[in-house]
This record gives sequence, C-alpha cells and structure tokens, in this order.
Amino acid sequence: MSDYRVEEDTIGPVKIPSEALWGPQTERSRNNFPTGQFMPIAIIRALLQIKKAAAEANQELDQISAEKGQLIIRAIDELLSLSDEDLRKDFPLRVYQTGSGTQTNMNTNEVVAHEAAKLDDSIEILPNDDVNHGQSSNDIFPTAMNITASVAVKELEDSAQHLIDELKVKQDKYWRTVKIGRTHLQDATPLTFGQEISGWVSMLEHDLGYLKSLDGTLLELAMGGTAVGTGLNAAPGFADDIAARMSKVYGPAFTAKTNKFYGLAAHSNLDVVHGAMKTLAADLMKIANDVRFLASGPRAAYAELNIPANEPGSSIMPGKVNPTQAEAITMAAVRVMGNDVVVTMASSQGNFEMNVYKPVLIDAFLESAELLRGTMTGFADKMIHGLTVNEERMEELVDNSLMTVTALSPHIGYHDSAKIAQQADQDGTTLRVAALKSGKVTAEQFDEWVDPLKMTNIDRK
Repeated sequence: MSDYRVEEDTIGPVKIPSEALWGPQTERSRNNFPTGQFMPIAIIRALLQIKKAAAEANQELDQISAEKGQLIIRAIDELLSLSDEDLRKDFPLRVYQTGSGTQTNMNTNEVVAHEAAKLDDSIEILPNDDVNHGQSSNDIFPTAMNITASVAVKELEDSAQHLIDELKVKQDKYWRTVKIGRTHLQDATPLTFGQEISGWVSMLEHDLGYLKSLDGTLLELAMGGTAVGTGLNAAPGFADDIAARMSKVYGPAFTAKTNKFYGLAAHSNLDVVHGAMKTLAADLMKIANDVRFLASGPRAAYAELNIPANEPGSSIMPGKVNPTQAEAITMAAVRVMGNDVVVTMASSQGNFEMNVYKPVLIDAFLESAELLRGTMTGFADKMIHGLTVNEERMEELVDNSLMTVTALSPHIGYHDSAKIAQQADQDGTTLRVAALKSGKVTAEQFDEWVDPLKMTNIDRK
C-alpha cells in the first residue's frame, strides 16, 4: 500500500499521507507554513460545532438534503468525541498561515468530508459545496474567535472569583493583626494585614467587574456575512439559526444581529476585552509582588508572611523555599502585557473589508486567558490558601517603627514629633524612649496616644 494518495484542488494534484483525513488545501498549508504553534484546539472544536449547526440549519432551510446533512452531523459528532490529542492528528495547521484562517476552515471542511466518507461512502460529501455550505472563512472564523473568547473569559472570571474568595478568608482571619505600613518602600503608619488584603480583594473585584461588563461584546457573531459581509450564498435565517444553536452548546446568549461588515473587518471587541485582561494582569503583578516581598527572608528580609513549601527552592542551597507561585503568575502577567500589544496591533489591521491578522489575534487572546486562569488558580490554591502570618515579626517591626510618631502630631505638633523620630533614629532607640527623653510627653500619654491598633481605625464605624 502506498504511503500517500493523490487528490486535486483547483490548483492541481497534491500528494497527501494515505491515512490522513485532511485534503489538498490542508496539505498545501502544512507544507507552506510549517512554523510556529498549532492553531488552538478550542478554535477547531468551535469550527466543528459551527459546521454541525450549519448542517442542521441548512437541512431545515432546504439548502442541503437530509441524508447529506445527517451524515455531516454524524461525522462531526465522531470528531468531537475525540480527545484533544487525537483530534490534533488531523488538524496540523499553524497559527502563522493565511490571515483570514481560510486554511484552517478548509482543514475542517476536508476532515469532516473524509470522516463522512469513512462512515458512508455511498453519499458524496464535498468540503466546499456541502460542509461549507452557506459559509465563508471570512465569517465562520471570526464567529469561532468570538465563541472561544467568550468561553475563555467566563472561565477566567471564575478563576478570578476563586482567588478573591481565598483572599477573603485571609482578610477575615487577619483583620485585627497589626503590621507596619509602607509607602515609597519606606516605613509608614500601621495598618492591619486584613486591611492590606482588603485592598487586594477590591482590586480584583474591580477587575472582575470590568471583565463582566464587557461580556456582551463577545456575543455578536459574524456568521451570515459570508465573503465581504453581504451574506451572499447564505439563506435567510441561516445566521440566526446558528447563533441560537451555539447558545445551546456553549451557554452564552450569542446573536447574529450585528453589522457583518464590522464583524469581518474589525475585532475591537476582542481588543477591548483583552485590555481588561491586561488590567487584571497588572493588578495580579502588584499583589503577587507584595506577597513575595512580605514573605522574603526568612531571616534577612521582611519575613512577615510564611509561604507554603511546595518544592525545593535551590539545587545547591538546602532548605531554601522560593515564592514560585508568585513568580509564575508574574511571568504570566508579563506575557499578557506583551500579548496586549499583539492583539491591539492585529486589531488595527482591518484593511478594507477584511482583517487578515485573525489567527495570531485569537491565539494571543486565548493564551492570555489561559495563562491568567491557570496561574491565578495555582496562586490561590498553592500560595494564598496555605499563607500564614509571622505575628511576632510584625509586632517587632511595628514596635521598632519610627512612623508611629504620627500619632503624636495632633498633641505636640508635627515639628516636635519629627525631632523625636529623628532622635530615636540617631540614637538607635525606640520611639518611646526618645519621646520620654524629649520631655514632650509622659509615659502614660505615649501609651495612650501611640496605640498601633487604634491607629488603624479598625473599629471605626
């Protein structure tokens, strides 16, 4: 048996591996564009779901025969039942191909047609005329982009909520645990660790709100626009039918009621949502850095927090524990910030009726969503969940701080308070010793006025 077969497309004959389900256009792309990562499998599954819905809609609208429609549906169900690893075997194309995603659309059409032939070769299913009936790569690929983006963002929102929930547990537990505050990387007045965490929680709650407020922008599907947005060769009602079916499959309320010329030429919805993901990444960078710096030590730095020992931290230094979950999430944040440039630049390239940066745009978008989702979950479960406080160290730093002198200002004035702090620093003594030595306050007054917990206003209604 030959290790290849020959099929023809409109350009001419092509040798194709004998066991492959793809056809000549896939084979051409596989050889012409061998560089970079594979097209995301989520896009492949979305395209299959869209084509299944298209076959169902085309049957109902009398655009294809019932026997052809049912065979296409059976073939797609077989493909959708495969694991990602097995499905990938027949979807070998790369992100860096034609900018419309046409070759991946044709890869899908060809694989479905060949799978249909395996099931029943008495009914001829053609990739273009049957599987792709009423569709164009120009509208089906951006439809798949919006569907996969919507699903990915929902999963990201769930992960953000999970991290918020874990942080709230620590916020409540340490609500009255006093620690020194820091501004400009210098000592400041006290606050509680719970108050500090509440700021992190609020950051993430705002970020989650930004994402949720934009959910609807991803629900408009370009389906039905076909080649340039006019809807040529798509039956009336075809796009609405597919949108309804996609809503049943994925959950969100997708709609085809959108300007198709916009849907093909622009991806501003993906751009603005990715901007919200970048904002989340920036806040996660700040939170993770705060945690790892507060946990630095354990003997030669802040050492206010104890982090879980998830794995050995050094190949040469025994007993070392590193803040690896914080490192992972901050690396992910950097990647997302870079991806935001990719998404923005790709979105700007909507020349005339077609944006031709679609594959790289959706690849960057989905990578950002997955990186943030996964690293947030790891950060929540493997760092925040097991995080504890070194209360003795926090108390020591508060007691040795000079900035608690701020509580004296209303009683003896800013100038004299500053002199006490400067004298304590110069003499290497505590603020209390310097204050009593100054003669400006008594021991009783100092103990009443300089109460770190009271300074946090923790009990203020």
